[in-house]
Amino acid sequence: MNKLTTVIGISFALFFLVGLATTLTRSMMITFLDVLPVYIFMGAAIIMMIYEAFFDKQ
Repeated sequence: MNKLTTVIGISFALFFLVGLATTLTRSMMITFLDVLPVYIFMGAAIIMMIYEAFFDKQ
């Protein structure tokens, strides 16, 4: 049960972060280079979230 709620929580957060990052690229005035730092930070946040949820068991 704990693993299931972790997967559900991570998937909600993942969908939110990816949706937030892709919404920025829809504008005609914003280029890919403007959004590149956002993608880097979102990728780092997703990797840290998955690592803490599944691999960091001390």
